[in-house]
Amino acid sequence: MQTILPDKNQQHLPRAAARFVTAKKAVALTGAGISVGSGIADFRSPGGLWSVFSPDEYATLDVFLSNPQKAWQLYREMGRSLLGKKPNRAHQVLADFENDGLLQGLVTQNVDNLHQAAGSRKVLEIHGDHQHLHCLQCGHVTPVTEDHYHLEEVPHCHSCSYPYKPNVVLFGESVRSLHHIEELLTNCDLLLVIGTSAQVYPAAGLPELVKQQGGLIYEFNQEQALSVPGSRGSLPLPDFFFQGDLAITLPMFGEAVRNATKR
Repeated sequence: MQTILPDKNQQHLPRAAARFVTAKKAVALTGAGISVGSGIADFRSPGGLWSVFSPDEYATLDVFLSNPQKAWQLYREMGRSLLGKKPNRAHQVLADFENDGLLQGLVTQNVDNLHQAAGSRKVLEIHGDHQHLHCLQCGHVTPVTEDHYHLEEVPHCHSCSYPYKPNVVLFGESVRSLHHIEELLTNCDLLLVIGTSAQVYPAAGLPELVKQQGGLIYEFNQEQALSVPGSRGSLPLPDFFFQGDLAITLPMFGEAVRNATKR
């Protein structure tokens, strides 16, 4: 594994960029860390949403079915935390990669829609999105509005009057887009893992899947998180590890990629 930091170890940066440019099918996997630069706290971090609303108590399908009023306390707080948030430089780099034909798609664990707002088009959302409301009874989907986060009553479906829930995956529900994710990862020879420790499935299995296919793994995180079991303990999974603030390391990589495409 080669570690690259913004202020040192940059001798490996040109090679990482060159290998990315020549990849046949590069894909990105993103998590909460990429949105921290947009002012959205990681739900699992100290002071994050889960420290205020226990997921077992507020974020399960059973809770929504039995007490939607209680579940909506969490949804309103989550929705308010996303209002007005804009993509940051890291989101924009990935959108530029796709626009330049260098990135074939993006899998995200986030529900904030910031990848799409930055211009990414091929986005698969494992955990759904927080921009729509979904009726579990008739399947109706409608856009969320800011009023939904301020009104006290639970919104009900316009078609069947069943309580709406935001179109996010709750604990106890199946994740989204698995078939399309499997298709996207087929023959993927380079995976950018950005702002996630990839500890929760199905995201947890994607880096190792690409590695087993002979692909390269580039990890962008504050601390190196991806590993595989070895005979003497855990071994790093990434080929290149970009350590530091994603709003710095990803644009740095983007600039190196631009330079590589000019050669």
